This record gives sequence, structure tokens and C-alpha cells, in this order.
Amino acid sequence: MSDSRQMKVGFIGAGRMATALAGGLISSGFTSAENVCASDTYESAREKFAHETGATTLEANLTVAELSDIVILAVKPQQLPDVLQELKGTISEKQLLVSIAAGSPLSLFLETLGDSIRVIRVMPNTPCLVKQGASAFARGGKATEADASLVDTLLSTVGIAVEVPESQLDAVTGLSGSGPAYIYQIIEALSDGAVRMGLPRHVATQLAAQTVKGAAEMVLETGEHPGALKDAVTSPGGTTIAGIHALESGGLRSSLMNAVAAATLRSIELGKKS
Repeated sequence: MSDSRQMKVGFIGAGRMATALAGGLISSGFTSAENVCASDTYESAREKFAHETGATTLEANLTVAELSDIVILAVKPQQLPDVLQELKGTISEKQLLVSIAAGSPLSLFLETLGDSIRVIRVMPNTPCLVKQGASAFARGGKATEADASLVDTLLSTVGIAVEVPESQLDAVTGLSGSGPAYIYQIIEALSDGAVRMGLPRHVATQLAAQTVKGAAEMVLETGEHPGALKDAVTSPGGTTIAGIHALESGGLRSSLMNAVAAATLRSIELGKKS
């Protein structure tokens, strides 16, 4: 499995996230469309996957599993137990199993498929759909460092990826998993503020979204602490410090911290029910 271009990658579930990942793998040269296949219970999902990726789609999950070196489970969490039962006895230690099913612990895979499997649990986020994802993953079973490196490369075709212990994936869910929703609210609020002060809605939203994107790129590209970058645009007695004071008065930072904590605790709660 050293040459990823020859690896056969199979998706069980052909929804938006699977389609985005497959598109990233193919467009980046990680593998070719001829080496990708997907199954889904919905014909419409299979048709869209095939149209957007050029890859093969099948009805049977088992066929996808049998044909693939890397099997990516992209099904809803409530569907996962049945899918794993179906795959029991088919997934071997020669294959790498990757799950993007939210909240489903590694123990579920090991208990159903056996502890000799190589499995990696991934927490992606929706910006993967535009190749700007922030994903984290954790190893389980007999998954190796080479497997982790492979998944890192795979996920990097649609954004960035980091490896963490599974115990930290709930916090990842609270931050980058749920985080896009927080940022959408911030963009909407910034736009509302500008509309209140006289800007047209379409101009306000475009400027707000680009400002968030640009600020994020500054953090990633410069490697500087966000506080230092904030200070660099905050002149004594100027407009920015007046705005920051208003944000502090409104509790922006504590609200965002509380949002991450609340989403993390909810993820833990949901994980106990799975």
C-alpha cells in the first residue's frame, strides 16, 4: 500500500462528505477515479457521486468492501451498527477502515469487527466540501503510524488534518466540528451591523465573509498569536479598540468559549448513548 495511486478506495455512503473526499482524492492525484467506488441506498446519491467524481457506484456495501484497500464509512451514526454487522467477516487486517460517522467510538468497531482490524476514526467538518476542512483523527485497533500518515494525506486533500487521542475528539467536535456554525453567526452579525450603519446587504455580507477568511489566513500563514495580530491593528484611541471594547462588554469571548464547552459536553453525552 505504499503507492496511493494504486490504492482502491471504497466509500460506504455516497453523500456530500463522501463526494467531497472522493473529489479531493482524485483531483489531488492521491488516487485515480478508476480506483474509487461507492455504495449508497439512495440511487440519487449514487448518481450525484458518479457525476461529480467520475468514479464507479454500486448498490452493495459488501462489494465495495471486498474491492477496496481503504474502506471509508460515510454513513449516519444511526446506520453504523447495521453496516458494521453487514461487514463482519469481510473487513480484514489487510484493509484500513476509516470512519467519519460522528460520535461513534473506536470501541464499537473493535467489538463488532474484532480487535485485529486497522481502524481510524475521523472528525471532519463541512468546509471539507470546499476543500477548506479542519479534521482530526484517532487510531484504533492495529492501525499503525503509516496508516495515520496515509489518513493525514487523505484528509489534507480537502483541508488540514491533525492526529489526536480519541479522548480529545469530543473537544474537536465542539471546536472545529460545530465551529463553522459559530462563524456563520459571526459573519451574519457583522453584516447586520454594517447594514445598520448604511451598507447594502450584499456588500456587507461579502466584506464580512472575506474579512473572516482573511483574518484566518493571517493566523495560519504568519503563525503569530491571534492576540498579537489583534494588537497590530488596534491603535491607541482608534476605531478598532472602540469596537473591541464593545465586544468585551457584550461577552463575545466568554460566549464563544462557552459554545465550545457546551458542544463538547453534548458530544460526550451523545457518545454515551451510541
